Amino acid sequence: MRKAIIEEAVSMFKKAGFKNVTPYENSTGPGLGIHEMGGARMGSNTKTSVVDRNNSLHDVKNVFVTDGAFMTSASCVNPSLTYMAFTARAANFAAQAFKNQNFS
Repeated sequence: MRKAIIEEAVSMFKKAGFKNVTPYENSTGPGLGIHEMGGARMGSNTKTSVVDRNNSLHDVKNVFVTDGAFMTSASCVNPSLTYMAFTARAANFAAQAFKNQNFS
């Protein structure tokens, strides 16, 4: 896949008018250059999503998913701050539910 990406990038640069395009590959280990996401989609429909708007599992009470699994995609930037914000929101929700003894 990386080889195909490099070939496509070179082709695009050349078509855009760039001269002397010299590709290179900087290999890394598995998972070091990506943010894996989307295994536990967020949504209100239990048939098409795994977690609700508070990052709580639809089918299991008091379990929250706040890593990249709940996000179906990301832009080309590091999503870590977004994970942290959603984690803070989910923790606040859980604390309020515990305080109010509302665990549903």
